[in-house]
Amino acid sequence: MFKWPQTTTKPQDRYNRSFEPYFWKKKPLSALSKDEWELLCDGCGKCCLNKLLIRGKVSFTNVRCRFLDAENCLCQIYEHRFKKVSDCRDINLNTVLTEPEILPKTCAYLLLSQGKDLPSWHPLITGRADSVHSAGQSLRGRTLISETEVKDYEDHIVDWPDL
Repeated sequence: MFKWPQTTTKPQDRYNRSFEPYFWKKKPLSALSKDEWELLCDGCGKCCLNKLLIRGKVSFTNVRCRFLDAENCLCQIYEHRFKKVSDCRDINLNTVLTEPEILPKTCAYLLLSQGKDLPSWHPLITGRADSVHSAGQSLRGRTLISETEVKDYEDHIVDWPDL
C-alpha cells in the first residue's frame, strides 16, 4: 500500500527565507506570488475543521481532518492533500471572494480582502511561526476530534469566537 509522505519541513522554515517586507500592504491578493500567498497562512489549522451547512449558514465543528497534525496545526500531507482528500478545499482567491464564510474570522486572506491588516500575532509580523500558538489563535490545545472517530457531526458544532 502506498504511504503518503509526511511534511518534514519545520513550520519556522518558511519564515526564515527572504521575502519583501510588508508585501501584503503593497500588493492586492490577486497580485501575490504563490510563495507570498502561502506565507499569508498563519498556520492556525482552523480551515482544516469540518464544517456543516445548516439552513444556509456555515457552522464550524471541532472535528479535524485526519491529516491535520493537532500539535503544529499543519497538514501532514500538504503537497498531496487534493489527491488524498476529495473534499479538501483550496484556499485560493476565488474561495476567499466567493465563500468567505468557510474561513475563520482571523484568516489573513479574509482580513486582507476586507481591507484590514494582519493581526499583531501573525507570523509575518512577529517573524515566528509559533506566535499564532502563543497568542491562542490556533487549534493547538483545543478539544479536537479526528473525522475518523465521528458519527454525528451535528454533535460537534462549536461557537468559538475566532471562527
